[in-house]
Amino acid sequence: MGHKLLLSEMIRLALRNFRVKPIRAILTVLGMSVGFGVVLFLVSLGYGLQYILIGNLVTTQDSLVTMQASYPSEANLTFTKNTLDDIATYSGVAEVSPVAQFSGEATLVGDNRPALIAMRVVDPAYFRLTGTDVTLGKLFSSSTPGLVVTSQTLALMGLSSTSASLDKQINLVVSYEDDVHGTTTLAKSTTAIPIIGIISDDTQAPLMNVPIQSLVTPPPFYQSVLVKAKSVDLVDIVRNELINKGFVVSARIDLVNQARQITNIITMVLGVFGITALVVSAIGMFNTMIVSFMERTYEVGVLKSLGATDGDVRNLFLLESAFMGFLGGGGGVLMGYLAGQGINLGLGILASRMGGKAFSLFITPLWFIALTLGISIAIGVMSGAWPAYQASKLSPKQAFLNK
Repeated sequence: MGHKLLLSEMIRLALRNFRVKPIRAILTVLGMSVGFGVVLFLVSLGYGLQYILIGNLVTTQDSLVTMQASYPSEANLTFTKNTLDDIATYSGVAEVSPVAQFSGEATLVGDNRPALIAMRVVDPAYFRLTGTDVTLGKLFSSSTPGLVVTSQTLALMGLSSTSASLDKQINLVVSYEDDVHGTTTLAKSTTAIPIIGIISDDTQAPLMNVPIQSLVTPPPFYQSVLVKAKSVDLVDIVRNELINKGFVVSARIDLVNQARQITNIITMVLGVFGITALVVSAIGMFNTMIVSFMERTYEVGVLKSLGATDGDVRNLFLLESAFMGFLGGGGGVLMGYLAGQGINLGLGILASRMGGKAFSLFITPLWFIALTLGISIAIGVMSGAWPAYQASKLSPKQAFLNK
């Protein structure tokens, strides 16, 4: 009557193939590692692209549920205080923030040469609702008024896009030009306003973000308005209500959804290529296990003659294939991760030398690493299932005759 092998004995026998046939075992594990490494590498690329694309679109939670509403250009209409108050009463609306943009003159204190610059007159909520942030300094608030300017604005005024330009005092004169009525109203700043924030983006045109409360006369009208919904579920309801009132509406959540669809497709395509490489490596492992079984029929006969059960023999082959799959998956994780991080490092160095910000093109979620290891073990077990079954059904007599 047979008896079960001890776990330690089974592990020692399962690792025997690595000692007896080290080159074949290493090549099999390497083939699995390449397959899993390609999968991890490509999926990490897909996640990195998704993070970069969507991360640039959604920098704050509020920006995801905020819409920008404006009148059609042919309507020649603008938003007044009454219009804004009416929008604030719509169902599902949590917050309303007006946006006005006019041309104006900005004069550096101590310099009598004014610069003609586009000025966006907004309240502090604008930055939170649009997800805008500064590279240097800080955003203005109700308690801390100031100017948030682009790097092109500073260049136009003869200033550098460095911290040395912060706290520079600027006098403003904003021209409220009403094209509909053909009138122009000049509004000066209450006092000289300091530059407190810099947006270092050379692609943005010269522009100053001016707090409404810093002007003696607030804008008589606004070109657009930011409307924040109370929740993501209410975005469509608020948008439809705005559209029914004749407004043109753009919602960042639409861009996010489109970007997510695109990146999901990219990730799927990359995953298909990776899975193809994985299938090829799995076939190689299956072939290795079959050859291993055919070479070890005599060993199976000896084990059964000494009392090993069918289950012992089956588990022995499954353990060996599972261990080989785990090593292949672990090697693949290491190869894919190091390759991605190596490229991230290279891109970071290149970006810093060109004056940009470092970013991660390859992002590997921890759950995907765990999933990869689990799948590698499962593939190993499946690759060894048939040889394990055949070995367990092999009688000592057949084993010795095959020898």
